[in-house]
Amino acid sequence: MERQSAKRMTIQRRVILEELRKVTSHPTADEVYEMVRRRLPRVSLGTVYRNLDLLAESGEILKLERAGAQMRFDGNAEDHYHVRCVRCGRVADVHAKVQPPRILDCNVDGFTITGSSLEFFGVCDYCAGNDA
Repeated sequence: MERQSAKRMTIQRRVILEELRKVTSHPTADEVYEMVRRRLPRVSLGTVYRNLDLLAESGEILKLERAGAQMRFDGNAEDHYHVRCVRCGRVADVHAKVQPPRILDCNVDGFTITGSSLEFFGVCDYCAGNDA
């Protein structure tokens, strides 16, 4: 899907995108809602959810999904990797060059591979510090 120009964006969608691009914390939809409400006090949670989905579908943002974990969003839609804390769920960008496996060239019985996702797991400094 082609990216929608900022000129054709609704005010709500533009503010959601601007707020999401200000942070590197990979917030949940509820956290994005709280950020946006500071600028648009009358915005509804449903509006934020719908617009996050539209922004992800258009390629403006990334939707980080993992079974059993709350969905998070990334204002940086460039190709990059993430690390997730196995204790608290915090997500951060991986600032290293990583070679993903070449699974797209493989034959998998009963599937046509269309993409892949690589995520690292670990314990964040905050959670590690609470072990003491």
